[in-house]
Order: sequence, then C-alpha cells, then structure tokens
Amino acid sequence: MPRTRSPYPTEFREHIIALARSGRSVESLAREFEPCAATIHLWFKEAQQDSGERDDGVTSAEREELKWSASRKLVQYLI
Repeated sequence: MPRTRSPYPTEFREHIIALARSGRSVESLAREFEPCAATIHLWFKEAQQDSGERDDGVTSAEREELKWSASRKLVQYLI
C-alpha cells in the first residue's frame, strides 16, 4: 500500500525541528531519534520554506494546491 502521509506524527516532526532550530546538529538528532539525517534535513528545509526563512522552493500550502490542481485536471480530462 502506498504511503499517503508521513509515518511520523506532526508533533514529533515539530519537536525535531524545534531541536534543530535551537542549535542541535541534524546528525546528533538522527542518532538520538529514528529518522535519518536526510529526512530531518528535509523537514527542516520545509519548515524554513513554510515560515518564509527560505524562498528557494514551494511552501507546504503551495505544494498541496499543486497536487489538487493536477488531480482536478486529470478528472476533467477523464470526464
């Protein structure tokens, strides 16, 4: 079955991101908690984009809208 959501709860991700923002290294967080360093880097980058700290990608809201837009186009095509 394909994954449709993150296997980690939102509160867990937010906790990891808060620890990273407080100065903890991503590598130390990966050793202490289960997610690998690449996953934590991705979460941190997404959080920075959502908060406006970065502008080199799309925010979560924009990504969701793009996903829905593509779905609507597909449905219109199939009808």
